[in-house]
Amino acid sequence: MAGRFAPRTTGPALPHQAAPAARRRTGAPPPGAGAEGRTEPPLTREWTPSGPLDLRLVLGPLRRGPADPTFRMTQDGAFWRATRTPEGPGTLRVAARGDRVGAEAWGPGAEWLLAGLPALLGADDDPDAFTPHHHLLAVTERRRPGLRLLRTGLVMESLIPSVLEQKVTTDEAYRAWRLLVRRYGTPAPGPTTTLGLHVMPDARTWAMIPSWEWHKAGVDTKRSSTILRAVRVAPRMEEASSMPFPEAKARLELIPGIGPWTSAETLQRSNGAPDAVTVGDYHLPAIVGHALADNRHATDEEMLTLLAPYEGQRHRATRLVLLSGRTPERRGPRMTPGNIAAL
Repeated sequence: MAGRFAPRTTGPALPHQAAPAARRRTGAPPPGAGAEGRTEPPLTREWTPSGPLDLRLVLGPLRRGPADPTFRMTQDGAFWRATRTPEGPGTLRVAARGDRVGAEAWGPGAEWLLAGLPALLGADDDPDAFTPHHHLLAVTERRRPGLRLLRTGLVMESLIPSVLEQKVTTDEAYRAWRLLVRRYGTPAPGPTTTLGLHVMPDARTWAMIPSWEWHKAGVDTKRSSTILRAVRVAPRMEEASSMPFPEAKARLELIPGIGPWTSAETLQRSNGAPDAVTVGDYHLPAIVGHALADNRHATDEEMLTLLAPYEGQRHRATRLVLLSGRTPERRGPRMTPGNIAAL
């Protein structure tokens, strides 16, 4: 049970408890601030992509709902991302500047984030490896030339919210992610106060969240236990980011509770895996079946048969299907979100 990881009252406080209290006692500035409380100047970088690049399409998969505390798009067209890198917390701001991309980064993880900027924006992706065999995908590919598959190089930041999304509505999963990150994460470094950005907790903090706090966030024991098993071996999970897709998939699925759906959703983001097709999804087979064969009742097996011509690029094919707008009409009521917190 997750409750056994609750910190004792005499033990060390969690980051979200310790940091504000320590700052009140010592007058220390928040992360990313200077000696007088001013935000430190950011590290900067400019990068020129080799072809068209649509930042909204590329970075969109990192956003976990409209109020995701780790991701924002501002009115000036900039994208803000708060994350936990191997070097520590970091905040990244990315914006298009003509045919170039400008980036600013704050915090201990700033250098790491800027070094990984090209990979994050799809520099390692090869769109030319995709050959459309359906007219719909050929048209969508031409209309969306800026689509690239991102690669964050970070496994746990995608694995944990993917586990939270297992077998529940997206609204339930987004709420759980939002509540847990805001309560147990830390404020993002840099000028992020007005944005409300937070960096997700580290592995130790995830492991110490009491069982009743998971419950209040609407997370059942099955999902919280899966996360606890994963964070105990977080360094081994992070190694999957540099593995070929089959080995990375096998590494993640060694953890009980992580199956093909969760590993695919994770590796699509952490590794930029173009063949990581999401099997076991509630909606995707019907969407792919309807778009490619006018079969809104397609099963996983039928979906994989339709995607067989795209072996090696099946994730890209499903992204194009979703971007085509050809989805089946709803013929039944929406799923009713659960609320175990009220029990």
